[in-house]
Parts: sequence; structure tokens; C-alpha cells
Amino acid sequence: MGIFARLAALIKSNLNDLISTAEDPEKMLNQVVIEMSTQLIEAKKQVAVAIADEKRLAKQAEQEAAKAAEWERRAMMAIRANDDNLAKEGLARKKEADNLAGQLKEQWAKQKKSVDQLKVALRMLNNKIEEAKRKKEILIAKKRRAEAQKAIQETMSGLQNASAFETFDRMEQKINQIESEAEAATELAEEYSGDTLKNQFDKLEATAGAEDDLLALKRKMGMAPAAPASAPAPTAQAAAAPMRVAQDAPPPVEEKLSEHEEAELTAALAELEAQDQAAQARMKR
Repeated sequence: MGIFARLAALIKSNLNDLISTAEDPEKMLNQVVIEMSTQLIEAKKQVAVAIADEKRLAKQAEQEAAKAAEWERRAMMAIRANDDNLAKEGLARKKEADNLAGQLKEQWAKQKKSVDQLKVALRMLNNKIEEAKRKKEILIAKKRRAEAQKAIQETMSGLQNASAFETFDRMEQKINQIESEAEAATELAEEYSGDTLKNQFDKLEATAGAEDDLLALKRKMGMAPAAPASAPAPTAQAAAAPMRVAQDAPPPVEEKLSEHEEAELTAALAELEAQDQAAQARMKR
């Protein structure tokens, strides 16, 4: 192989490789479908012309057949008029019209057969194009799916050392630390800024009901004296009656609780005492 032939082969190979690299399957498929659609339009035009020719030949054949019938009618008129020479000329014209009509019918039959074949080919071409369009959509979807999978694999390959995920974990720890510091600063600001006396009264109001709840629970369990009942206003007859000594009154009958109820009351009492102690500790601070 000479140097020029080798150079030509080298140039061709580089050009082919460049073209193959630059080819986009999606664009190429779209271009093929566009070209096929253009060819279909041209084929439809050619079939339309063939159909028009077929109709024209059929019409001409009918016209020549009608002329032959007309010349026959005229020859019959000449015979009735005892003009045989004129009748012969009419029959000669009829024969010419019949010959031409026969030729036209023969051409029309051939044209009709060709038109039928063209219609079948056009229908097949249209089906092929529709099939190509459907296949194009499938191939494009497959190509995009492959590109997405490739991109995901490349991304995962770039994260082999898990540096990005470690960064996320480290940033989450920092954000949690900042949030904790902000909450502590807010708590200190509420505790040691502003009106201290007002804060103490607010705490007192927040824990004011704890003592009452604790006393009510102790009375329910029988561990504290009952609340004094509000006596009605004494009437004149009640004032005149002798006063009874409080010690003479029979002791109140305590309602006996079940073990489960006593356990619940004991737990609630312990919780209220813990809340009371916590409130007192905050008051002391």
C-alpha cells in the first residue's frame, strides 16, 4: 500500500470515528423518521397522480365508446334514408372509435392494476413508518434510561470514600450544637434579665395549685384532716339548743380503698411532692 493510500485510509478512519462519536442516537432516529415521512408524502403525491391518470383513461374510454355508439346511430339513419355511401362512412368512423375505445380500455386496465399495487405499497410504507415511530419512542426511552443509570453510577463512584455523607453528619452535629447553645442562651436570658421580681411571681403563680392538689390528695387518702365544712347560719332554735361537745361526735368512717387505688394515689402523691420540691428549689434560686 502506497503512502497516499495509507493517508487516505487514515483520514477516512478518523472521519468515521469522529462522525460515530458525534452521532446522537435520539437525533439520528428523529432524522430518519422525518426523512421517511417526507418520502411518504412524495409517494402519496405519485399515487394521486397515478389515480388521476387512471380516472382520465376511464373517462376517455367511455367517451370513445359513446362516439362509436353515436356513429352507429348515424349510419342507421343513413340506411333508413337509402344512403348506403353515407352509412359506410359512418360505420368507418364507428370502427375507428371502437378501436380507440378498446385501446383506452386496455390502458385503463393496466393503469388500474398499477394504481392498486401503488396503493398497497403506500399502505405498507405508511405501516412501516408508524412502526418506526413507535420503535423510535421505545429506543429513545431506553437510551434515556441508560443515560440516567450511567449518571447514577458515575455519581456513586465519585462518592466511594463517603466524604459527602460524612460532611452531612458533621454539619448535622454542628447544627445541633448551635441549637443547644441558642436554647441555653434563651433560658439564661429569661432567668437573669428583665424584672426579677416579676419572674418570681410568675413562677409562684405557676406552682400555686400544687400545694392545694397535694392537700386534696392526702385528704382523699385519709392522711390529712378533712376540710372544715361551711356551717349554715344558726337559727333561733339552734342557738337555744344545748351545744354538743365535738369529742362526743362519732369519728368519720373512712372509705377503704383497694390496693390498686392506693398504689395509684401513692404514685400521684409522690409526683405532686416532687413538683412541689422542684418549685421550692426554683424559688430559692
